[in-house]
Amino acid sequence: MAMMSPGKRRRNAPMAEINITPMVDVMLVLLIIFMVTAPLLVAGVPVDLPDSKAGALQNDDKPIQLSLDAQGRIFIDSLEIPADGLAEKLAALREARTDEARVYVRADRGLDYGAVMRVVGEVSASGFRKVALVSDGESKPAGRR
Repeated sequence: MAMMSPGKRRRNAPMAEINITPMVDVMLVLLIIFMVTAPLLVAGVPVDLPDSKAGALQNDDKPIQLSLDAQGRIFIDSLEIPADGLAEKLAALREARTDEARVYVRADRGLDYGAVMRVVGEVSASGFRKVALVSDGESKPAGRR
């Protein structure tokens, strides 16, 4: 048997090093994909929200999202609900949830205030006590958009 110097290994010895560079590359690509797609999954109905100085609410459970678009159509999450069937649908949602559910009302800025308040009144009459109006970030001076 030939004598080997301490710095050299045998030719047939298994490699004990792991190359993690490809794994890190894949994880960074997945992180970028999730960062780009996550904001797109929040709302399914396009609504031009009004501005507000109020901060975002902290929540632990998934709220019920009630949206009113520019034509006055009503959506619960992304399902369109006729105006005369809103009370029944809200009552069914209230009975199905055992916890104190939050309802987020998102209304287009061009809608009549009375139309929005009628929907908020229906939500309140259905037994929901945690109702929040959603706005779009910082308020801008009047006349600018």
